[in-house]
Amino acid sequence: MAEGKKGFFGRLVEGLTKTRNNIVSGIDSIFSGFSAIDDDFYEEIEETLIMGDLGIETTMSIVEDLRRKVKEQHIKEPEECKELLISSIKEQMDLGENAYEFENRKSVVLVIGVNGVGKTTSVGKLAGQLKDSGHKVILAAADTFRAAAIEQLTEWASRAGVDIIAQQEGSDPAAVIYDAVAAAKSRKADVLICDTAGRLHNKKNLMEELKKINRIIDKEYPDAYRETLVVLDGTTGQNALAQARQFMEVADITGIILTKLDGTAKGGIAVAIQSELGIPVKYIGIGEKIDDLQKFNADDFVNALFHV
Repeated sequence: MAEGKKGFFGRLVEGLTKTRNNIVSGIDSIFSGFSAIDDDFYEEIEETLIMGDLGIETTMSIVEDLRRKVKEQHIKEPEECKELLISSIKEQMDLGENAYEFENRKSVVLVIGVNGVGKTTSVGKLAGQLKDSGHKVILAAADTFRAAAIEQLTEWASRAGVDIIAQQEGSDPAAVIYDAVAAAKSRKADVLICDTAGRLHNKKNLMEELKKINRIIDKEYPDAYRETLVVLDGTTGQNALAQARQFMEVADITGIILTKLDGTAKGGIAVAIQSELGIPVKYIGIGEKIDDLQKFNADDFVNALFHV
């Protein structure tokens, strides 16, 4: 695992190149270009972080924290602020222990997200990883409205070597979940992962659908541990944050899967999501391969961002 971890960190460093160029080169030039720590110095940092998609609220918190530390530690040289800035960013992202409790219990994982964010792919990758770590996994193809979603998930299921419960395109998602819960119980699955519909443009329909799905799980599988992950596309920056907020209105979100972080200049959004929404980013995706989805580690992320 250590080798795989190191490999992923290397790819993360590489994937965050554009974000790093966007944020860190700006920060570095501030640290080397200013001879004194004054309001202009802090304003420049603010501007650079906001441009890097860390968001206004998060940036304000980070800069306030930096000001406080500089004052407390009587720091006079801008150069000496870099370590403090990095630790402030890490603190913004620290939500205590990032729980992956569902891995240790009989559980149902609902995965939601708008079309095109990499939702079905993320479900497939997650299934493959859980299977590799010795879990019995069943997939439910409950995204029945998107053409090819069922085919795509079936393909991932065979790649990951896990069972899939599916019906025809256009069938009732709740009916698929009902069948999948029955299968999970009779086949003694450890984790049931449900790929659900991704239509935010009609929030009322989505809300009703999720309610219906949740009612079935509550009734048919009350002892299952519940996890609801929303998949967001990292390349959309602040838009991803807005989407997460909308999903929080319709579902009890327990974690975020942030995809497509390779090659985007908006990787700072991972900091903003965790800091502003108080929901942990649990997985990040930096490519197409099954092991390109990994558990999120805030320290690793910030270190990769600043190439520490």
